[in-house]
Amino acid sequence: MRNPANTIKSTTTDVLVIGAGLAGLMAALRLAPKAVTLLSKGPLGEEASSTWAQGGISAALDPADSPANHLVDTLAVAGGIADEDIAALVTDLGPERIRDLIDLGVIFDHDDKGLSLSREAAHSRRRVVHANGDSTGREVMRVLQIRVKEATHITVLENAEAVDLLSHNESDQGRHNSVQNIPICGATLLKDNELQAVNAHATIIATGGIGQIYSATTNPFAACGDGLAMAARAGARLKDLEFVQFHPTSIDVEATPRPLATEALRGDGAWLVNETGNRFMLDEHPLAELAPRDVVARGIWQQIQKGHRCYLDCRRSIGDAFPKHFPTVYAHCENHDIDPTKDLIPVVPAAHYHMGGIETDNRGRTNLNGLWACGEAACTGLHGANRLASNSLLEALVFAPLVSNDVCDFLSNKTISASAKVKTSEQSQTLTSVVKDQDVIGELQTLNYRYIGLCRDEAGLTTLLKELDRIETNNPHASTRLRNIMTTSRLIATMALERKESRGGHYRLDYPNSDPRYQRHSIVELSHLKKDIVNDTIKLAS
Repeated sequence: MRNPANTIKSTTTDVLVIGAGLAGLMAALRLAPKAVTLLSKGPLGEEASSTWAQGGISAALDPADSPANHLVDTLAVAGGIADEDIAALVTDLGPERIRDLIDLGVIFDHDDKGLSLSREAAHSRRRVVHANGDSTGREVMRVLQIRVKEATHITVLENAEAVDLLSHNESDQGRHNSVQNIPICGATLLKDNELQAVNAHATIIATGGIGQIYSATTNPFAACGDGLAMAARAGARLKDLEFVQFHPTSIDVEATPRPLATEALRGDGAWLVNETGNRFMLDEHPLAELAPRDVVARGIWQQIQKGHRCYLDCRRSIGDAFPKHFPTVYAHCENHDIDPTKDLIPVVPAAHYHMGGIETDNRGRTNLNGLWACGEAACTGLHGANRLASNSLLEALVFAPLVSNDVCDFLSNKTISASAKVKTSEQSQTLTSVVKDQDVIGELQTLNYRYIGLCRDEAGLTTLLKELDRIETNNPHASTRLRNIMTTSRLIATMALERKESRGGHYRLDYPNSDPRYQRHSIVELSHLKKDIVNDTIKLAS
């Protein structure tokens, strides 16, 4: 890393948006005319999970449907811990946000009745809009990228990886007892292998999820929990981290990330079978293949534990219409010599979505002054213990404008202080490259899939925490990527160990039932993890 001086190059902006998925782009657009610097970890749009989203966006657009019905379905799968007020906010605003996208130029699929609406797992109505069948994320991101490039108030920094958040009082960084009183004022970043800084009067984290901490995931390379880890190191409160959703049907081929066989295939009637042809989900849940994702994923996992291979059978229900209706999945299958009109599609659960994240309120505010979060990096309380299919893009779509409005109000009432003089920390000066850490990252990803994956137990979680101690000790100058994966892994493992029950996306083999004592959110701050778990590590919100 080139940075011989004690101080580093820095720029100043009104708002720094870290992350260039749907939430980040929409937030940046809605911040006009404030000056916005937008960090994209790779080329704009290419590393965003939103671009990869095959599922659609759920909203009560059918006259026979209603936001109230959508709310009931959202709460029904959430394990009893979703925030009902937040869920009502999101489902009420859903139809309006879909119309906003259409006004921006997004082209959704239509039929002879208007917008084409499909039904996905655990929805009681057909309320999911799609674009080009299974390319919804790509179409939405295509339009948002065009609008961002047209926007004169946005400066995009591509191939820029955020390292750590900045505060005005550098000497107090890490003193988490009063850290919420220390304003966040931007972030350091790596660009062209050089450490730089962006000073900002307001900062928004929209970095997406954590899938890349696992060896099997549908998430792109950028989704390694970096926003969560940065916020944690700055003292942010974190919520419901143990709840990780595994998509039941990633295509079981040699690829990273795993290609996704969208939920909509089962919505259109595809069956799950093992190599004997047994449709095993009929014995697992009354809704069979349309059961909540955690139930379907565990059903597949149980088959694999018994020595079976699992497949998606689309031949009867979709057949020759597959290439037209699901072109993205069809292309993935073709790339691996699978013809889904004639062949079974091999599937395996893969890390897909994180219900937990940085705790926020109904305006996206965190407990740190000057810091907001939206999209998958945030935990608004919408999803509770388990996300309803196609509610993820909806949440980002609803909250990004709410965050932008609140940031604009904050800036209009704020007395702008001088930018902080940014100095490099010892940690920042000694970060190694991701290439050098790749073997260690691969080892940790495998450990995470095994121990904080679909099914957990005390022995495995304890083993993982000990392995993390070893890895951290042996890698004092870890790359930003490894450092963030280690931080995120430790946080999730600790919370999973504390929650001695099974609920939604958190399943304990040694505590397979839900316990009413745990029907509440879990809250943690990174500074507490080294303390006695009984006394101060975990705070369970009532």
